[in-house]
Amino acid sequence: MSVGYRAIQWNRDKLVYDGVLITGIVLFIGIFMAAWSWINPPASLAEWSILRVRAFGICAFTMLTLVLMIGPLARLDRRFLPVLYNRRHFGVATFVVASVHAILVVLHYRAQDLLDFMASQLVNFSAYTSIATFPFHALGIASLAVLFLMASTSHDYWLNFLTPRTWKSLHMALYAAYGLLVLHVALGIMQEYRSPIIPLLLGAAFLSVTTLHVVAGWRERPADHGVAPQNDGWIAVGPPRSIPDKRARIVAVPGGERIAVFRDGDRIGALTNLCAHQNGPLGEGRIIDGCITCPWHGYQYKLDDGCAPAPFTERLVTYRVRLRGGVIEVDPRPLAPGTPAAISLPPGTT
Repeated sequence: MSVGYRAIQWNRDKLVYDGVLITGIVLFIGIFMAAWSWINPPASLAEWSILRVRAFGICAFTMLTLVLMIGPLARLDRRFLPVLYNRRHFGVATFVVASVHAILVVLHYRAQDLLDFMASQLVNFSAYTSIATFPFHALGIASLAVLFLMASTSHDYWLNFLTPRTWKSLHMALYAAYGLLVLHVALGIMQEYRSPIIPLLLGAAFLSVTTLHVVAGWRERPADHGVAPQNDGWIAVGPPRSIPDKRARIVAVPGGERIAVFRDGDRIGALTNLCAHQNGPLGEGRIIDGCITCPWHGYQYKLDDGCAPAPFTERLVTYRVRLRGGVIEVDPRPLAPGTPAAISLPPGTT
């Protein structure tokens, strides 16, 4: 995004990402309808209408499951980072598919002259006391409302207006939407079908999302304990070669603050691990064209001072670094954003 919030740098990767996403949606819905109609051919227009409703609903559920899996997958394996790059497009597309599903539901009930019945069920509070009569549409409406909130605030204007920390906290509601959607699908299908396949598939999807987040969090758990400072307050990072070229080592100070120590040839600099855009894990990115590039959305910063290249104005907190006894050390006391702090290593050090 530019400083004026106008979309720029629409590159080949973004076009391919969206092209694959749209193609995947069309194929999923087409294959689902074809397979279902082959196994259980619809006998009327009403049954075709129900099939369309289910196709878009299952597609939206599958997409939201994948959206929530992308984050931990990218943290566990860098090969998933390209999928993470435009995840907001994936999320907005999920809302669009879910909205089409909701519209098709309304049209179906209208065609069957059952809109009044559906509305009466939503306000029949006694129906909420039993699984057999629970108005599962209410869960779908609540989930769609959360997805609408996520989609409507996905633009960088809201990110900057709310601040990254608040914006990120707000978007954690996506997990609540997923829980509501699991219950919506489960009740909607199981009130009509008694097959154990449906709860097994839903349970597998929910378990996959949960397991990936737990494993990713457990893997990062040791880094959260922090490295004890030395007598003078500095923290040992390791020999220069322990920092991969064009990449970073992440160290945590007591209290959980993470510092990304990057090496670009014989230049070493330390910055906050939080990208100014969405608090993304900057240390998991790499140096491209001389700039540290966040793995989430490609925001870039100069190694020397943590400033974004012109015309962008973002600036990151930097930290002093030094080479002592063949070991790179970092001072955990932050400098003002945009303060030059990188060093050049003596010839032959790396």
